[in-house]
This record gives sequence, structure tokens and C-alpha cells, in this order.
Amino acid sequence: MKISINRQYFIEQLNHCLKAISPRTTLPILNGIKMEVKDNQLLLTGSDSEISIEITIPTEIDNEEILEINEPGAVVLSGRFFVDIIKKLSGDFVQLETNDSYQTKITASKSEFNLSGNDPDQYPLLPEVNDDESIVLKSTVLKTIINQTNFAVSMSETRPVLTGVNWEFNEEGIKFTATDSHRLALRKLSGEQFSMGTMNAIIPGKSLSELNKIITDSDEEVEIHFSQNQVLFSYGNMRFISRLLEGNYPDTSRLFPENYETKVTVDNSSFYHAIDRVSLLAREGGNNVIRMTVEDGSVELSSNSPEVGTVNEDVNTNGVEGEGLKISFNSKYMMDALKAVNDDEVTIDFFGTMRPFTLSAANSDEVIQLILPIRTY
Repeated sequence: MKISINRQYFIEQLNHCLKAISPRTTLPILNGIKMEVKDNQLLLTGSDSEISIEITIPTEIDNEEILEINEPGAVVLSGRFFVDIIKKLSGDFVQLETNDSYQTKITASKSEFNLSGNDPDQYPLLPEVNDDESIVLKSTVLKTIINQTNFAVSMSETRPVLTGVNWEFNEEGIKFTATDSHRLALRKLSGEQFSMGTMNAIIPGKSLSELNKIITDSDEEVEIHFSQNQVLFSYGNMRFISRLLEGNYPDTSRLFPENYETKVTVDNSSFYHAIDRVSLLAREGGNNVIRMTVEDGSVELSSNSPEVGTVNEDVNTNGVEGEGLKISFNSKYMMDALKAVNDDEVTIDFFGTMRPFTLSAANSDEVIQLILPIRTY
């Protein structure tokens, strides 16, 4: 293999590839990035068995030469070490040349590195994902969906299915659900174009988090293909493959009662900052618990820390309906939920002091956040 490649563009693509490489892999060759030159293009591959990323680099982009190929070939080079070298080199282009024993010479400007490479035939094949079941989303829509749900996945491996976001397809569209048993995030996407019959796919939160770092807020399309235990996101010159989590996702539909006992409508931003201020002492106490009191049409937030002191704040509301209420909750969960509801006005429905309560946009149920209250004495 012998090539010359635009260094800055190469760094961007290598950084994407690195997102699939884990230092904890049991297969040493997966610490490397596979480079394969064929058919007038360079293929970069990174994988940790859970996530695989394949990037195609053409010789030209918008009539600008990116890659010059002198000899085809392939090699696997130590991922993070190789990327660090390319980053620290100077010059616009970097040259790579590999011999029969996979020794790779890297030159740019006046620098020359020689790296020991590995046999690319030892690199595992990427999972096959058929094109039978697929949908297309704008990258900005997919990014928003991830931001509105992925934060609520469980960090604990005791129930593996809860470490992912459940994509539930039906005739009306898709429901995206994430929960860690203390809170739940639900996003709905309606439209026949998103329907793939009736099916479920649980995508690991870690995979969605890494994908979210790569895709941009644009109208570029992302093709999403599902197979039995894999999902493929095709985006620009990248193929992002993730395994799906096995198991049955819990039925969360029964968690949403129909008739509220108390309803409070607030300005999203001002309520968020009020929670932030009141939680200062709660964070100092290490439990993030704040108390909300609804009484005679007014709302008050309070918190206390035995070592520091107490705080009370009256909340400006746009409307209060129903019975009085005293309820305690995790301030971080509330702030995360408010950030996920992309609307100026938020409605909070309470169904009793010890039942989960919901947050949604005042005029839409496209995004619903559910939080479990905390019992205090």
C-alpha cells in the first residue's frame, strides 16, 4: 500500500473511527484501525465488536484532491497511537507506505515514523446487515431524538435491556423509550413514512451516544437498516453498525395515567433556572432532593442542607389546576427532563404525591418525560 492523503481531512475521519475502538477489547487487533486501499478509495474500519464504523474516503471531494493512490493494499495500525502521530505531523499531506511485513512508513514534511502493522486478514469481518427493513431520517431529527431520550437509559448492567433505547414501530410511526426505573423519556415520531409494520429494536445507549457525536445538525439523510440483531446507520461516507440488545423491553404504557390531580404550567427556561438555584443546597447535601409545594394557586420550591441552610423560591406559573400538593423529586432528573422538552411552555401533570408525574410541551405530546417522586420524612 502506498498513498498520499490530505492530513486534516484524514484526521477528521480517523477521529470518527476511534469512537468505535475500546481499550477494554479482548481481541488485541481491535485496538487498531484497518486501512484498505482498493477501487480508487480508502476504507477505514474501527470496531470493538459492539460498535463498528466503516468510512469510505474517495480520491476527490468537490473537485479537490483528497487522496492519491500509488499502490493498493491493506494494513491494521495501532489506533490511538497512529492517530496521535498524524495529528502532530506538519504539512498539508501525509504519505503512507506499507511493505510485505506490514511495516508502515509515515512521512510528512521533514518527519518520518515507522510503525509495526498487523495482517488485515486477521481483522474480524464486519457484521452483515440486510436492507430488508429500513427508514430514512434527517440527521437533525435523529440527533434531536437521541438528545431527548438517551440521557434516561440505565447505567447499571443488572437489567441490560434498560441500557438501551427501545424503538417501537407500529402503523402510526415510532415510539422511542428510555428508562432507568427512576425516570422515563418518551419521544413519538408520527407518519406512515416511518412505519415498518410492528417490530421492536433496542439500541444500546452507548452506541447512540457515539453516533450523536458524529452526525451534525443538518438536513443530510441517515438511512437506518435493521436486521435480526444489528442496526446500520448510513450517513454520508460512513457506515455505523451497532448490535441490538436482546430481551423484552418492559411495557411502559401503563405508567401514563389519563386523569391528573394537579396540573402546573410553567415557562420552561425560568422554571429550569429556579430548579437550578434551589438545588444548590440539595447538591451540597449529596441527594439532589428538592420539594415542590402547590397551594392556593401558587407554587413554591424548597430545599435544605443541615450543614449549610435552607432555600425557598416562589415560582412564576402560567396556570395551576386541581388539588394542592407536596412532592419531592430529584432536581437533576427534573432539569434533564426540562432540557429534553424543546418548548417554551411546559405542563407538569401530577397524579398523587407518590405516583410518577409527567412533563410535556403545553401544546404537544410528542415528547413526554416521566419522573418518579422521592419519599421524604
